[in-house]
Amino acid sequence: MDERQPTTREGYDRLREEIRNLEDVEMPKITQKIADARAEGDLSENAEYHGPRDAQGLLQARINQLKAKLANSYIVDKSSLPKGVVTFGSLVTVRDLTDGFEEQYEFVGPGEEDYSGEILKILTSSPLAKGLLGKKPGDQVEIALPKGVSRFEVVSVKEAE
Repeated sequence: MDERQPTTREGYDRLREEIRNLEDVEMPKITQKIADARAEGDLSENAEYHGPRDAQGLLQARINQLKAKLANSYIVDKSSLPKGVVTFGSLVTVRDLTDGFEEQYEFVGPGEEDYSGEILKILTSSPLAKGLLGKKPGDQVEIALPKGVSRFEVVSVKEAE
């Protein structure tokens, strides 16, 4: 990540708690499994040793990734943001000008993204969010997305709850 990302206090705390859990709960479990496997002797073909060693590397990579997200984020008071334009924390309805399909997005910071709900919570660093930030209802934009260039119209902008 090369630029700092806004986040809410809740998102920041959620990231911190996940890091704490991985470092203080999950990592010691894996370390104990490795120690137990070492105590059994020959490690050359010992799956009880190699499996946890691989898991330890993956867990450390996840911890490093989360710490980088945390280091590159800053807490924003959403009440201080401008109203009526797309900003961090906005709930935005857009219409795809190709097919007329409307979708709602909430622009969030690290630790708050959620792609499973009715309203997709997407990072402000995503191409879609970057293309819509600063726009207001009625504005039309062309945004280069991984699937190609898409054209959207901002239908509405509200504050997310």
